[in-house]
Amino acid sequence: MDMTILIPIIGLGGLGLLFGLFLAYASKKFAVEVDPKVEKLIETLPGANCGGCGYPGCAGYADAVAKGIAKIDLCSPGGGDVVKKIASIMGMDAAANKIPEIAAVQCRGGNAEAVNRFNYQGIQDCTAAQLIGGGHKGCTYGCLGLGTCVRACPFDALHMGPNGLPIVDEEKCTGCGLCVKACPRKIITLIPINQKIFLGCVSQDKGKKVKEVCSVGCNGCTLCSKPKITPTGSVEMKGNLPIIKNIYAEDLLVAYEKCPTHSYVLRQIPENQDKKE
Repeated sequence: MDMTILIPIIGLGGLGLLFGLFLAYASKKFAVEVDPKVEKLIETLPGANCGGCGYPGCAGYADAVAKGIAKIDLCSPGGGDVVKKIASIMGMDAAANKIPEIAAVQCRGGNAEAVNRFNYQGIQDCTAAQLIGGGHKGCTYGCLGLGTCVRACPFDALHMGPNGLPIVDEEKCTGCGLCVKACPRKIITLIPINQKIFLGCVSQDKGKKVKEVCSVGCNGCTLCSKPKITPTGSVEMKGNLPIIKNIYAEDLLVAYEKCPTHSYVLRQIPENQDKKE
């Protein structure tokens, strides 16, 4: 074979061998060791990658748990079973079973109950509407009804109802909290799954100002916090809004029934969820 051809071939072959040996050495020298716990945690997590835990997907959460910088009970979709498995992987005792949470819409002022200040024709997004004069809703605290929370839910657990309010599909809701973060009015919260009664209003206004814009808004009358209504002290006033102090108190049903504006919401929950923990 002509040496003018053979020499370059040998040279290229030698360089290829040299680079190959260097890469093999580098892959071992600079290899990033993966904690086997991370891989086990990733396999244990549901893989929803919803971000409800506050980390970028299940892999990010698994890495944070393995490093000891994240709590083991932040995966709402996984529930108590996943917490127990994570605790086993990490060699920890599972904390007292955390009661699962579910999204609750704290606004009852839909199209039929609340008035609008103007006709909004902009982008169908609550955050965008909030930027236009503080939103079109007469109540500056109420649901804007444009479905931003619905689009934020990765589990199809929220839908807009015919009255212009989001409705929670409790069988699908995992309590991840993404709808809570998405709502610019903060009218969605997470409550224990066995909580029967919650306040369906977040307005800080009082009296006539509330009545002018919503027929079911809490007007701060304080009736539900009176000892004759809730003698156990299960309801206290904070500003113009009542705060439930004991979700298991039986007199909460009296507060629900006696509320003159019907601002409380009574959930119909399955018997297997209706237990104190």
